Amino acid sequence: MDIDAFSQHFKDIQDPRQTAKITYSLFDVLFLSICSVISGASGWEDIEDFGEAHCLWLQEKGLFPQGVPTHDTIARIISRLNTTQFRQCFIGWAKSVSKRTSGEVIAIDGKTLRSSYNRDNRQSAIHMVSAFATQNGVVMGQMKTEEKSNEITAIPALLRLLDIK
Repeated sequence: MDIDAFSQHFKDIQDPRQTAKITYSLFDVLFLSICSVISGASGWEDIEDFGEAHCLWLQEKGLFPQGVPTHDTIARIISRLNTTQFRQCFIGWAKSVSKRTSGEVIAIDGKTLRSSYNRDNRQSAIHMVSAFATQNGVVMGQMKTEEKSNEITAIPALLRLLDIK
């Protein structure tokens, strides 16, 4: 992964932590988390495991001079980020490292997330709409649909977000 392109898009993301209590750079944790998820990590422990397995590679890039943080630390840092700001940074980065092709097929699909219905709170299941770039084999974006709506209303918003026609 090109760390320069990544740093260009994530350099302005605000770190919500108190300056005096920072042990691990926000940039380092973001880079580790995104690399891990791209590589198949599906949770905080997977991200920590990826970091431990690739610690030398990360340190060659100047990251984590004191070692990789624990999964609890990674979770605390990531969970405090402004999600809107993170999404904007991520989309900008993804656009900069992907090649736009004319006529590429983008599959749009709606799914209901398993086990997302909460009987105790009578909270309905989470419904998501995803855009999948078939040529690149990656999900370009996804959005949660509004409660009591369907995926038809979310698709135009997702397409505007991704700037695709």
